[in-house]
Amino acid sequence: MNLSSRNLKLIFGAFYLFILFVGLYFLFSSVDIRDLTSYDFIRSNKNIILHYKEENFFLLTFVFFIFCIIWVLLLGFASPLLLFAGFVFGKWWGITIALLSTSIGATLLYIMAGMFFRKFVEEKLAPKFSKFREYFSKNDLIYFMCFRFVGGGGIPYAIQNVLPVLFNMSSRNYFFGTLFGSLPSMFITVSLGAGIEKVIDENERPGFFNFFGSPDIYLPIIGFFLILIIGIILKNKFFKK
Repeated sequence: MNLSSRNLKLIFGAFYLFILFVGLYFLFSSVDIRDLTSYDFIRSNKNIILHYKEENFFLLTFVFFIFCIIWVLLLGFASPLLLFAGFVFGKWWGITIALLSTSIGATLLYIMAGMFFRKFVEEKLAPKFSKFREYFSKNDLIYFMCFRFVGGGGIPYAIQNVLPVLFNMSSRNYFFGTLFGSLPSMFITVSLGAGIEKVIDENERPGFFNFFGSPDIYLPIIGFFLILIIGIILKNKFFKK
């Protein structure tokens, strides 16, 4: 690598980190986390959001799609995006938008990490995860799909997204491994978001049994535990130390 190329990568890397910190600063300075967990806040703003969606469906879809990509690029975790997608767009359109956008965002993050932060990723992650190299060398697409399916074996989402830098996985296989491997668990979370919207719409202030007694809530939860059990089986088979 010549000096000018190295300087260019340092500039792009520094710019990315700057955008990351600025985005996180404005997020946590403008949003009160307590409001996001307040039932009254959610209910009072639900109709505003859904009305805006009806009036500006394609615009909101586009904005949310781009936001998801940027959010994943900024190392954000996926669960809030999935719940919001189900809550606002419903489970079918919601999973389509969320799955495709997060897969694109994760792939772009993977490419950027490989270009600008490869040495850093290798220094931090190789000592702990280099044991996976044997599996990736055999069939990185299938193994990465299983890796995504089991939620990365408990590895945080942002680290999952950059970990394949260690194994020189192709961007194409990375994208499709993310797309298909993440589908089951993401669909369950999006369905839960859609179920929450329906329960809120049908109840002024639902009690415990009104909430968890709804099939729109307990079926995704059952699905989550089924995925968890299958994930444990796959983890024991493919992720043994």
